[in-house]
Amino acid sequence: MTAPVVGPDGLARCAWASSTADYLSYHDQEWGRPVHGELALYERITLEAFQSGLSWITILRKREGFRAAFAGFDPQVVAGFGEDDVTRLMADASIVRNQAKIRAAVVNAAAVLALRDDGGLDDFVWSFAPTPRPARLGAEDTFPATTAESKALAKALKAKGFAFVGPTTAYAAMQACGLVDDHVAGCHVPPSAARA
Repeated sequence: MTAPVVGPDGLARCAWASSTADYLSYHDQEWGRPVHGELALYERITLEAFQSGLSWITILRKREGFRAAFAGFDPQVVAGFGEDDVTRLMADASIVRNQAKIRAAVVNAAAVLALRDDGGLDDFVWSFAPTPRPARLGAEDTFPATTAESKALAKALKAKGFAFVGPTTAYAAMQACGLVDDHVAGCHVPPSAARA
């Protein structure tokens, strides 16, 4: 079993949060906390897709660049992006310049808009939240990269027109948005009571 790491402030945290100040802040203030709302969920799904194959710290440090480049993650605006916008974004060093991921963000914005007729992105995503479980014991590197729920969410998102949302990306989004709570046992961040 991997014990949480105690930081200089005396608080125990998931071990991954202790490597940088950026991670510590993200861990304490956001990760695993329930995220609701179309813009916030679209942002997290987009950022998790951009993270695929990269370190999360890369995305975290470019987050403000992503927000500026993608119009504050307003799906109404991003869905209207065309080839000139793709070219502009491919030249923008403040984000990760990957054409497939940029195009997926535009496709996904249109899919978010289409979901408005079906109850919206919030209801859709949160319908895949599993039953809360006790905090995990064991080494963080033994935690799953996918679950039955993340596979189902990825499949459902793809059926709704989303791109670049495989089961691993879906599970990372579920962790980030609080659908699952993967803070280790003993971490100072309390289990969320406001899940849905």
